[in-house]
Amino acid sequence: MTDTAHSPTVAQRSERVVLRRGIGYLVGSILLPGSAQLVGGNRRVGVVALRVIGALLGLVIVLGLVSLVWRTPAVTLLASGWFWKLMQWVLIVLGVCWAALVLDAWRVARPMGMAPRSRLGFGIGALLLAMAVFFGSLGLGSMARAQGDLLSKVFAGGGSRKATAGRINVLLLGGDAGADRTGLRPDSITVASISEQTGRTVLFSLPRNLEDVDFPPSSPLHKLYPHGYSCPDHSCLLNAVYMLGQDHKDLYPGVADPGVQATKEAVEQTLGLSMNYYAMIDLQGFISLIDAVGGITLDVNKRVPIGGGTSKVFGYIEVGKNKHLDGYHALWFARSRHGSTDYERMIRQKCVMNAMLNQLNPATVVVKFNDIAHAGQQIAATDVPASEVNRLMTLATKAKAKPISSVSFTPPLIYPGNPKLAVIRQTVKQRISASEALDDPSRRSSTPGSSGTSGSTNTSGSDGSTDTSKSTGAAGPSGSAGEPGPSSSPTTAAGSGSSAKPTAPASDDNGTPQPQNDDLSQVCAVS
Repeated sequence: MTDTAHSPTVAQRSERVVLRRGIGYLVGSILLPGSAQLVGGNRRVGVVALRVIGALLGLVIVLGLVSLVWRTPAVTLLASGWFWKLMQWVLIVLGVCWAALVLDAWRVARPMGMAPRSRLGFGIGALLLAMAVFFGSLGLGSMARAQGDLLSKVFAGGGSRKATAGRINVLLLGGDAGADRTGLRPDSITVASISEQTGRTVLFSLPRNLEDVDFPPSSPLHKLYPHGYSCPDHSCLLNAVYMLGQDHKDLYPGVADPGVQATKEAVEQTLGLSMNYYAMIDLQGFISLIDAVGGITLDVNKRVPIGGGTSKVFGYIEVGKNKHLDGYHALWFARSRHGSTDYERMIRQKCVMNAMLNQLNPATVVVKFNDIAHAGQQIAATDVPASEVNRLMTLATKAKAKPISSVSFTPPLIYPGNPKLAVIRQTVKQRISASEALDDPSRRSSTPGSSGTSGSTNTSGSDGSTDTSKSTGAAGPSGSAGEPGPSSSPTTAAGSGSSAKPTAPASDDNGTPQPQNDDLSQVCAVS
């Protein structure tokens, strides 16, 4: 009698069956949209939904297989802004349809056959699942849109894919548009000259305060400065060429960024290399980017002041291990100039970039993707088109597998106020020739070495080690060791009437001589 009293009635068993079936429909709709309709609802709707899912999965598989054999079109597609903007609407439409199928699964389950309490819980669960699907699709669509906006702006195109003498030359600019500065001035100016065949790379770094740079005859600025960009007060520096181009936009009709174009022309004439592309990073945008990823952590091995220059020093980033820096302090760590040299400043910027690369957490990227993408639009600009991304990625992969040769045009090789442009060009030719000889044994015995130049060059291996060598010769500046001497005659670069003038050695704003030290560990380190 007791067992009979506690046994579920036929109605209760029926309600439990309906509930279990309803839960199965909901789970099936989440795992395989359309399955609930195929089993217990409108079969035509279920068939269409399953066919759409199958077609999408097949398309993804086909694209994956094609990318393995023919990677360039796949990378070009993924690097195109329009593709991600299209994906935004695809994801939203799919999310709406998916959420509708979940709600329809609730209807198909016939909730009226459930107990009142079960019916309420089942309805709330179905609604929450449908909302999760819908808002999840909106979130993914927003990420796709942010990616599309970023790629559309960054990979706007305009560069030249044609290699010159088998090399691709990329101008890398580190801009600094701080609130205390007029306009944007690229304070870090480096050219990466990459072998189109092997990827072996030579980096040429030019000082921001290089004077008397020339413009090629084809440049609109050549008519204004036929004898070089020179000023009696020594204010006509290489990093001021950007604003010079911006101030003469009328001379560059149809050019998206006259400042970059003017800088490219000056660098091309200085190094004797044709630039294929440029990439510019605005350090001011690092604040929002670093904050978006949660800050960076590095070892500070030398005290760095906050402020200085035209304002007072109002704080310091103190020495310490595993110092966590937010965007504000990371920017000051990268751009502080007070009491240090431009060369040391460049090293600190390398540490910040290395920290971001090493410590970027994939989970953070997913959670804060929109913030990161928005910050990326603020700091990055290039004329690399989406169609060239795969080619440059392939070259970058090859380059990382080989030691990178690096040349800094700093004293005693070059004194920025007394630039011997012929020495710069000759050094560029020699270093490229020596780099190419490493991949062509037949040329090694006949390749000129570094004799005839004076200064420091280094070759950084894949392990981060640096080999620093120094040689002397007639091409270096005269005078005693470590001091510049006046030229015995005006130094004229090819196609230039610019005459060299004696000046002080390269220095920072406080007159401190530039060091020739490329050891990052003395300034900072990254875990």
